[in-house]
Amino acid sequence: IERSKKFKHVERTKIGSPYVIAEFANLKKQFNSVAGFEANGGFLLGSDVQVNGQLLKELPTRDAILPAIMLLAAAGEGSISTLVNTLPQRFTYSDRIQNFATEKSLAILGLGKLDPVKFLTRLRFNNVSIHSVDETDGLRITLVDGSIVHFRPSGNAPELRCYAEGVDHILAKQCVTQCLENIRKL
Repeated sequence: IERSKKFKHVERTKIGSPYVIAEFANLKKQFNSVAGFEANGGFLLGSDVQVNGQLLKELPTRDAILPAIMLLAAAGEGSISTLVNTLPQRFTYSDRIQNFATEKSLAILGLGKLDPVKFLTRLRFNNVSIHSVDETDGLRITLVDGSIVHFRPSGNAPELRCYAEGVDHILAKQCVTQCLENIRKL
């Protein structure tokens, strides 16, 4: 999202629409137009907006129709693939370890928060440089090359989830697989 440079401000929250909706109140203090989404689906319109001179009322609940309509409108007479090609190429992959106690997940994330470089080394990442670490919802590590690996315990099941983002789908999948295989050995 940040790499697209299409938004004045991006605020990350914990995963889940209640967290996104709660953040709308803070964002409305600074911005006239506020929206959010969840990676697993659903767009949330947090403020009224004008579209072609018409008022569109806020809809702070997961909606799939509005983004589809807006995408078709943005494409106009062109194609959606043409629009997609204007964006930075990013690919994601995720997986999880099931039957993994939340306490164990939190202990492992604690190791990563204490020393992210050492943590990644234990997961068999060699010669990587960390750009930033975000602890908003688990442990999200952004590498200097722009790759991202994010660990978090599930909020509704005894699972440790791992997400990766990068310039290639194969690399994102390899990252998640490598992380989870090595976490099982910790």
